[in-house]
Amino acid sequence: MMERTLRGQAVIAGIGETTYYKHGQSPDSEFKLALQAILAAAKDAGIDPKDIDGFASYSNDRNDPSRLAAALGTKQLRFSNMQWGGGGGGVAASVGNAAAAVATGMANCVVAFRALAQGQFARFGRGTGAPLASGDDAFTIPYGVMSPAQKFVMKVVRFMHDHGVKQDALRAISLASYHHAQNNPRAVMYGRPLDEAKYDASRWIVEPFHLFDCCLENDGAGAVIVMPADRAKDLPHKASYLLGVATGSDHRCAAPVHNGPNYPSSHFATVAPNLYSMAKLGPKDIGVVQCYENFTGGVLMSLVEHGFCQPEEANELLTLDNLVAPTGRMPLNTSGGNLAECYMHGLELVNEAVRQIRGQSVNQAPRNDAVIVVGGPMVTPVSSLILGSEATL
Repeated sequence: MMERTLRGQAVIAGIGETTYYKHGQSPDSEFKLALQAILAAAKDAGIDPKDIDGFASYSNDRNDPSRLAAALGTKQLRFSNMQWGGGGGGVAASVGNAAAAVATGMANCVVAFRALAQGQFARFGRGTGAPLASGDDAFTIPYGVMSPAQKFVMKVVRFMHDHGVKQDALRAISLASYHHAQNNPRAVMYGRPLDEAKYDASRWIVEPFHLFDCCLENDGAGAVIVMPADRAKDLPHKASYLLGVATGSDHRCAAPVHNGPNYPSSHFATVAPNLYSMAKLGPKDIGVVQCYENFTGGVLMSLVEHGFCQPEEANELLTLDNLVAPTGRMPLNTSGGNLAECYMHGLELVNEAVRQIRGQSVNQAPRNDAVIVVGGPMVTPVSSLILGSEATL
């Protein structure tokens, strides 16, 4: 039986991004931001943007592929795709969908992208102010559980209680992101360092989340160009091969209301094994981790569910020394991540994974042949991918 896999069938040929702004402060429209990021990615790949023939996005991105194709002057539109699910759960899946399109001949050059302009539109995730609450909200809003932080924190508290995880572990995740951002001029928090005292003194959002455990809110856009692997030799940069991608969630994780059988989870319990199976790699083969931080507690559970440590080992692994490049045991979010570079729903994490493989990161890790990107913990569906150099094939 023929093996069904995307392993080694597609490469990320180019990466692009706009300036990252505080939410509501972009001088450009969301559509223009999307175009700017796509043009930057095309330039990085050394291609004419008119040769793009497919678009893939997630999180209900508002930028219609037909309109993008018209603005770019693309010769023909062959593929358009939107990954279901909110927040950044679909970031890796959107790249996987693009890879599936080029690997199967549905398209030749697909861009995966995300764009946000919250001054033009409402702040992402803001409550509607509707007089009635329905669905899950009818069971939570009357009791004051309204924001993502409030909804997700209960999973995190349960996990930390069950396994004896200390606040220090969450703090280390936050400090690592801010540490890396100080070397990254693109980062919104560049020049705004964070230390233990400042973290501890920051206000509680909802325990155990301090202010610095929560992601930023930003305007901007990011994009990656995905091509068939046989184009790798023509690229101006070292190719980043897609080794594995997986999306979904485990059994009944979205059961209403807060009744999933595996409640204290980031929802990667079944996704991660599928990822490693396709990639033919394991956690020990990964040199750098780019893990989506909606909140640091989601990172904690994601790292466990992707096999980087057992729950009882989290306090030992999650220290600042272990998480920073170039010397750390497991460099984490080396551009600053959602906490300190930009909250572009994780697309910026894919860009950073490519920079690591190319050897172009401002916080370069010594083991850079295989990099994992973990998307959107605690939403559903979630997704992850592994990129690798040619040496990993």
